[in-house]
Parts: sequence; C-alpha cells; structure tokens
Amino acid sequence: MKVVVTGTRGIPNILGGVETHCEELFPRITQKGIDITIIRRKSYVHDSFQEYQGVKLVDIETPKKKSLEAVIHTFRAILRAKRLHADIVHIHAIGPALLTPFARLLGMKVVFTHHGPDYNRDKWGFAAKMMLRFGERIGCMFANEVIVISEVINDILVRKYGRKNCHLIHNGVPMPDKIDSIDYLSEIGVESCKYVFAMGRFVPEKNFHQLIRAFAALKQQNYKLVLAGDTDFEDDYSRKLKSLAKENGVILTGFIKGKKLHELLTHAHCFVLSSSHEGLPIALLEAMSYDLPVIVSDIPANLEVGLAFDCYFQTGNEEQLQEKLQKSLAQDFCPVHYSMDEYNWDKIAEQVVSVYENMF
Repeated sequence: MKVVVTGTRGIPNILGGVETHCEELFPRITQKGIDITIIRRKSYVHDSFQEYQGVKLVDIETPKKKSLEAVIHTFRAILRAKRLHADIVHIHAIGPALLTPFARLLGMKVVFTHHGPDYNRDKWGFAAKMMLRFGERIGCMFANEVIVISEVINDILVRKYGRKNCHLIHNGVPMPDKIDSIDYLSEIGVESCKYVFAMGRFVPEKNFHQLIRAFAALKQQNYKLVLAGDTDFEDDYSRKLKSLAKENGVILTGFIKGKKLHELLTHAHCFVLSSSHEGLPIALLEAMSYDLPVIVSDIPANLEVGLAFDCYFQTGNEEQLQEKLQKSLAQDFCPVHYSMDEYNWDKIAEQVVSVYENMF
C-alpha cells in the first residue's frame, strides 16, 4: 500500500502542531510495512533529507504566502501523488481538504484528518475564513474516510454536515525524555523550577501577549517567563509581541526541539496554554507527560483533556490568568501525574493503519 501525505509543511524539525503530529505518526506507520511519502513545502525545509526514519520525503516549491501556500502546495502534491501511483492521499487540515475532490477525480482514495476549525483563528480575514469553512465542508463530503483528533471536532462534523462515521483518533505524545542537566537553562539565564514555560507559534490566537501582560503584572523578582517558539511569517503581531516580551524581560528561545526543549520541560515550575483556538494541543499533552502543573484557557479542546477545575481560566481573561499564576508561584513545585494512556503514539499508529486497511 502506498500513501502520500500532504497538508503539512513537512518533517522533521518544522514548527507546528500538524507537523509534530506527522513527525511522530508516520515513521511508526512505515514500521508496519506501509509505503509513506510526505510532500514537504520547500520554503520551510532546512535540510537535504530524502528520507526520515523510513518515510520518503519530496520537496515542492510553493509561494510562502499564507493565503495561497496550502492550496497551491496541495494541488501540486496531489499531482505528484498520482505520478507516484499512490493508493491513498492523506490530507491534513481543512484548508488543504479543499482539494479532496481533485484527488478523487484522479482515481485515488482520500483520508482527511481534521485538526481543528482553523476558521476560528484570529489571523485569518473574512475571505480566508470562508475558504476554510468551504474546505471543511468539501473534505467531509468527498473524503473516503475522515479522522478527527477530538470529540469537539467530531461533534462539529456531525452537527454541521451529518458525517457520523468519523474516526476519533487523538493526538499523541511521546514518552518524556527528562533531563537532569541544566546546561541550556544556564545558557539562557534561568534556574530550575524558577520559570513559567509556554510554547507555540507567535500568532494572535495563542494569546502570548495576554500571558506576558498577566505575568508582568505580578512584578515577580524570583521567577521568569520563558516562551519557546517563533513565527512563520514576520508580521505586525509577531514584531509587537517580541517588543512586548523584550520590554518585560521575557526570555524568547526561538524555535527549539530535542534536548533543549526537553530540558525546559523537565525543569519548569508550571506550563501555560493561553490559546483561544486549538484542535487537541500537543504542547499541552507534552507538558502533562513531564508531570508539569498546567494553567490553560477554557476552550473546548482544553476542557476535553479533562484537567482539574483549578487548572482552567476564562479564555482572554488576563485578571484570572494573573490570579492563577500568582497562586502557582506562591507554592513550591509539586509534580502532577496524569493518565496519558489514550495519547500513546504506537496505539494511534495502529488505529490509522486500520483506517487505511479497511478502505480496500
């Protein structure tokens, strides 16, 4: 069986939730004897890999313009999939799903994974939001199989389109790689358990501006705020966010993965996710796997994780977020043990393979 994957910027080491999802999932699927090719967006690729852990990689030029790149890349990726004689095109996210009928017309089966209602994101204008809504509709109507990563998304598709046969397969999280070393902490000037940690792309819906203001209002002398991440497209928001961070002594690490990220997760006092939009946040699951106390917004995707009531604050309410931070920092660090069984990537890979196999 040959599967071509599109809708992601690519793997490995490319920032984004869909990208992390694909980087964890598809090497595991290749181990089960399935031929996987991921079509990458060349403008995001900083390596010359043609293969990664058994996954074949093909790079395609696309315009690095957020309003066009996903659809143009998916169109070209589907043409490449046909030339590669793919049995299945696996499309990730609702924008690329707009091209689902094109893949079907070329005689290939389509699996569409819905990672969240991206039309709710603050960064999109009216026209883009309409296209994303249309992509969601088209994906649900024409894909052979639809995978959803959360019950929240499943409910949306049942309610809006009557699609009742979606496969609920959660995002996963790898086993934590806890690191005793504090070399990277020393490099960026923080102490173990003496910082609040957050990570993600610098886009409005992550609400990092609110987190910075809430933390700054505490006038903390003993703790620092560390943000790991960056932006795909430098714009007014990301420039203002970086300026706000600098003014308030926030440590910006840039995009990091591997040992540096694991070290920050190992030694943080707590983790904050202040987003107004998520599918099923891998960043939150990763923090939970490291037994970190978490403070998260009360959006449906976060509520679905089923944390204790005290972990949540009202989305967008800086005063509540400030109170939660104050309460957390007034206490000594205490690890929290969460049940992570349903977020096991090996089990998730088996579920996705089952979806593929049942199409024939």
